[in-house]
Amino acid sequence: MFISPRLSNKANLEYAVEAAADFLNKAVKPVMVGGPKIRVAKAREAFAAVADASGYPFAVMPAAKGLVPEHHPRFIGTYWGAVSTTFCAEIVESADAYLFAGPIFNDYSSVGYSLLLKREKAVIVQPDRMVVGDGPAFGCILMPEFLRALAKRLRRNTTAYDNYRRIFVPDREPPNGKPNEPLRVNVLFKHIKGMLSGDSAVVAETGDSWFNCQKLRLPEGCGYEFQMQYGSIGWSVGATLGYAQAAKDKRVIACIGDGSFQVTAQDVSTMLRCGQKSIIFLINNGGYTIEVEIHDGPYNVIKNWDYTGLVNAIHNSEGNCWTMKVRTEEQLKEAIATATGAKKDCLCFIEVIVHKDDTSKELLEWGSRVSAANSRPPNPQ
Repeated sequence: MFISPRLSNKANLEYAVEAAADFLNKAVKPVMVGGPKIRVAKAREAFAAVADASGYPFAVMPAAKGLVPEHHPRFIGTYWGAVSTTFCAEIVESADAYLFAGPIFNDYSSVGYSLLLKREKAVIVQPDRMVVGDGPAFGCILMPEFLRALAKRLRRNTTAYDNYRRIFVPDREPPNGKPNEPLRVNVLFKHIKGMLSGDSAVVAETGDSWFNCQKLRLPEGCGYEFQMQYGSIGWSVGATLGYAQAAKDKRVIACIGDGSFQVTAQDVSTMLRCGQKSIIFLINNGGYTIEVEIHDGPYNVIKNWDYTGLVNAIHNSEGNCWTMKVRTEEQLKEAIATATGAKKDCLCFIEVIVHKDDTSKELLEWGSRVSAANSRPPNPQ
């Protein structure tokens, strides 16, 4: 038995493309933003085709990182409201029209519902429907077919990208640590960035790794996984296991906080049994750091484990496994050199010990805004 493929309603598709093209072609400085539903819609190539044809600058929502080509010259970063990539939010929110493909707007992705967007400026495309501004809406159209048809109807307009180039100033690298200085998180991620290639994939755990991994510019072919819809801590350990098992041509680099790891640590056993060779950076800062910024309390302090000792016990001299604790930049460099050199065919577990208050500035901003949104009085019914 064969299931016939889903197809767009041809009349609806033509009307939708005409309405969207008319709306976007009238705009002075339109932009594009990719959302996480691009994946389920199988619309990655179609989204890139619109970006190529239109000349618009394009960004991604945080949960869509890895779904659009970051090596593209008009990619401007992650659109995440107040914690966006530098200069990205300014271009998106000042646009007079924006094409959102597959967005999910919730309290986390909208930074506590603080995005400065206006519905009447938006073309919002979902996997099987789309709406232009405040209307009209069109159903029974598939995102890839819609985007491919739209790409042929848009007039090239690089105004927003030209504006971006005028204001853009490259980010500076964090300064190197001094000899024996305690390792800082931003220095850790500077070195992780240098590890990435088309043969690698990043798995970003819920927590401060959300924000630090968003800053990683992905080389062509580099995979990326990020789970925001439920904010589930611990999901990345199992995700690392599954990704490495399915994509044997890539080496997974997982960034996992200590609190999250405690939820699902036993999956390391299956990684070893399957002979996987991922690199796990266990970021040990002594607690649930993201929860501290949303709603602090004594429950955010956790019992410290000997994480490398635990993994060694799980290893039990069966399989290929290598572990190391690092406290300084010199030790981190040594660990990365070993993990990518002599131990490249091993599961590598690197416990990175950092200060409990060492967080990204984006987490501080995001946490305060989400906290304010979560603590507001309920809407009267």
